[in-house]
Amino acid sequence: MTPDMAFECLLVSHDPVLFLTMDRVLHNLSIHTNLCQDTTRAGHYLAEGSTDLLVVDLDSEHASELVHQVFESRMHQKPTVLAVSAGDCVLPGVHVILQKPVTPESGTKSLKTAYVRMLRDYRQHTRFALMTPVLATDENDRSLPVIVTNIGEGGVGLTCKEKLTIGSIVSFWLLLPGLGTDLRIQARVLWSRGEYGAVGCQFVRLSPGDLFVLRAWLESKYRFKRPLVSV
Repeated sequence: MTPDMAFECLLVSHDPVLFLTMDRVLHNLSIHTNLCQDTTRAGHYLAEGSTDLLVVDLDSEHASELVHQVFESRMHQKPTVLAVSAGDCVLPGVHVILQKPVTPESGTKSLKTAYVRMLRDYRQHTRFALMTPVLATDENDRSLPVIVTNIGEGGVGLTCKEKLTIGSIVSFWLLLPGLGTDLRIQARVLWSRGEYGAVGCQFVRLSPGDLFVLRAWLESKYRFKRPLVSV
């Protein structure tokens, strides 16, 4: 994502007509376009981790290898991949296929599909910082003082002096800034860095009402450039 909070696309192609067509559509979706004609340079650019969307022309040399590289990478958040192809394309890691010849209408339809997936990934991975002390309870009814360090749509981050086992479930009440009511949260420990006491958790159970409140609170915090057209 760019400094002005626009989603960022890397377009890999040596076709100027394809670039002009896709660049217009990407602009309408408030997505910043970076053009790269060389797949090796594209791979280095992707490694920086700022790309939200990869549009790759499969007629480019080594394009399939680039898609495979992204698919096999261990990036925390991989970009959505849209492949532009002259025929049917079945490649692991490709989320959306756009067939040639590309028109503004077909490009818009495919990019809107990619945008929905990209936005879902953004919401899933975005975390907002908190430093809220709470009293949690584990599955053995043990009381644990913890600090909720961040929260997002997928889960929460905690710090705890006590060791929390991966797979264990903790429960606690959490009051988010600006809200007048606590949320009842149950979360499963996914990872733990013992030397720091840092723990990453995934939500296990939220009541429908609490889930609605959490999503509304998160939506008020998200900052990204809105599309100029309906999606």
